[in-house]
Amino acid sequence: MNYTRIALASLGAMVAYFVYGFAMFAAWPSMKTEFMKYPNVYRPKDEMMKVMPYGMIAILIAIVVVAILYAKIYTAGGGTVSGIYLGALIGLFSVCTFAIHNYINLNIGLTLTIYQSIAYFIQWVIVGAAIGLIYKPS
Repeated sequence: MNYTRIALASLGAMVAYFVYGFAMFAAWPSMKTEFMKYPNVYRPKDEMMKVMPYGMIAILIAIVVVAILYAKIYTAGGGTVSGIYLGALIGLFSVCTFAIHNYINLNIGLTLTIYQSIAYFIQWVIVGAAIGLIYKPS
């Protein structure tokens, strides 16, 4: 494994993750409207900003894990298509363990669950693509 490339791929994927996240909320304001329907479930924006650094660290750790998985699976270097494939698998994992799991455990509606499922799936595909584009083996 090339640790420098894992670090670079992780940072690039982190940028891609947040760029897509901000663009998604700008392009899809109805998703924000759905979140706002559940004030007893989700923190207000100002409170969310106070804990956002913890979330950013957690996302970075998750992306590093995916970059390491990518490096272990594609030892010869798989490229962007392989990254997209891994990202789709992680996206599906995320949908099942996060979005649908939250629908079962939290008092949120199906519409928000669908929004989250679509958004997070695409987000992880983008992360995988970024990792596949940047990571090169030693």
